[in-house]
Formats: sequence, C-alpha cells, structure tokens
Amino acid sequence: MVRVRVERIKSRFPDTATLSGVTALIDREEVGDFLLWNHPTKLLRFVILAQFLAEQGIETTTDLKRGLGVSGIREGLLELHGIGPKTYDYLCCLVGVDCIAVDRHVKTFASEAGVSVSDYEHLKSIVSWAADLLGVARRDFDAWIWRTISARRASNGRKRQAGPIWRSV
Repeated sequence: MVRVRVERIKSRFPDTATLSGVTALIDREEVGDFLLWNHPTKLLRFVILAQFLAEQGIETTTDLKRGLGVSGIREGLLELHGIGPKTYDYLCCLVGVDCIAVDRHVKTFASEAGVSVSDYEHLKSIVSWAADLLGVARRDFDAWIWRTISARRASNGRKRQAGPIWRSV
C-alpha cells in the first residue's frame, strides 16, 4: 500500500522529492491532493511536521534518516501535537530504518498471538524480537503483518476471522 502511494506521488508530484518541493506544494495549497486527505486537522499536522523538518535543515530522505537518529529531533517530533511514537516509527520505516510501527494491525496480530501488552514501546520490542528470532527484517515483518491483516479484513468485510493469524498463512 505504501509503495502504491509513493509511486502515485512520484508520478503526479515529481517536484516533491525534496522538502523544498513539498513546502512549495503546501504554499500552493495542494497538500490535500498530494496526501489524498481532506481532514483539516490532519492536513495541519502535516504542514507543522514539514515546517519542523525544514527548521531542522532536513531536505532529503537521506537527511531525514540521519536526523531521526538524533535525539533532539526525535524529542522535537514527539512534542508536535498529533505526532507520537507510531508516526515517528513510521517515518523511520519510510526512510529505511529497520523498525516496527505499532498500529492496529500489529496490535491485532499480537492479541491473536496471545500477547496482551498495551504499552507501545513494550509491544514494539516484543514484535521486533519476534522478527529478529525469525530472521526477518523488522520492516518486512511489519509490512507482512499489515498486508495479512488488511487482506483478511477486506475479504471478511472487516469482520474478524475466526482463529489466529498464523493458521491462515
């Protein structure tokens, strides 16, 4: 799903390969078309995120990957309204950092595996450890969980399938 979105953005908005290009798009008030979002709060969060990254001197995905490892930037991002650990981890995944972004799909997967942990960081470490034990990149494990849960929900009309996920694979 992410790859489809990225390819759409590359073809329709080629100037957004850098943050300057994204900022120009924001200035033209085309961010809703760019993201395929129309909720004003979400659009504002994206604009605030872009402004923060620009203030940090981040221009490219390489800059972002480097910057995400800097503690001050991580803390700054997490202080932005609407940006939490999941968004931070998702940004990491997008730029090639090997990590898990705990979303509803990961929570469903963990619950079906009998893991009843609600703390974000603890659940992230458990799922990361599972990926490590399986010898699978964390990003790939996260993507597999997302695809599997999404496909199952779509084929069941968003109803929960009977039985744990690993029995369906």
